[in-house]
Amino acid sequence: MNITNIRRCIIAMLALPAVFLLTQTPGLTEDTTKKKLVVGFSQVGAESGWRTANTESIKSEAAKRGIDLRFSDAQQKEENQIKAIRSFIAQGVDVIAFSPVVETGFEPVLQEAKKAGIPVVLSDRAVKVSDDSLYKCFLGSDFVEEGRRAANWLAEKTGGKAKIAELVGTVGSAPAIDRKKGFEEVLAKYPDMKIIKSQSGDFTRAKGKEVMEAFLKAPDAKEITALFGHNDDMALGAIQAIEEAGLKPGKDIIIVSIDGVRDAFKAMIEGKLNCSVECSPLLGPQLFDVVEKVAVGQEVPKRIVTQEGVFDQSVAAAELPKRQY
Repeated sequence: MNITNIRRCIIAMLALPAVFLLTQTPGLTEDTTKKKLVVGFSQVGAESGWRTANTESIKSEAAKRGIDLRFSDAQQKEENQIKAIRSFIAQGVDVIAFSPVVETGFEPVLQEAKKAGIPVVLSDRAVKVSDDSLYKCFLGSDFVEEGRRAANWLAEKTGGKAKIAELVGTVGSAPAIDRKKGFEEVLAKYPDMKIIKSQSGDFTRAKGKEVMEAFLKAPDAKEITALFGHNDDMALGAIQAIEEAGLKPGKDIIIVSIDGVRDAFKAMIEGKLNCSVECSPLLGPQLFDVVEKVAVGQEVPKRIVTQEGVFDQSVAAAELPKRQY
């Protein structure tokens, strides 16, 4: 063996302990040397069964992927959400995601996030800003189309003739604005379909019941032949009010709502709700697909629309076992 080969053998032998140490010592594996992705998420609140399922989908998917999720519940208050986003900026998270309580008022804090170099992803609801570079992507349903689907179903069910009471979602929120817009677009084609009462139920079951009670005490209450609820929870609250007024929900008043939660399917099976337009809350997997891409600077579509259907009471019993929320 020549001198060069002897030197190579000595170097190899000296290196072996270091290799053994790296491969055998806990905490020094290749996987654990990767930086954990930190994501700040601000949720609207817990106003409905839909929102609860949405939160669970997000939390469980983050845990599944080993993401450090900093979660904040805004309790349906915009000021709480803005504070949470500022907190995420101060913490230096990798990505901020949130479901806006309302559409407007977020531009200043989003400018702060952009200045800090933190990408923002919108989940479920959109914002109105003068500069759309303040967020990378909006992932969620087409709320306008949901409103259209509800109106089209109601037009077919009633033969294009209905006096409608409307339970509107949270004032200023994207789903409330867009669902109303889509619903009224279709109604414009049917002169005998008119909204005769409209008030916000704030997307909650309790408020939906309260508003419907007021509708049914009005002098023209007997004119109401249909109800459009911007979400299932408000419609379910309204069903209680209708029953307490001595009427039969689903028969005396035809009811269509939006979300497709399990309780809505149960109400359809019981004949109390006639139709629920789907709006899936199970956004966790899609959301974190987007988050992981923007975290490393990859390009993503500005708008990603979730695929959903329409379910009436004729299919409720068959579909209920399949519902995940």
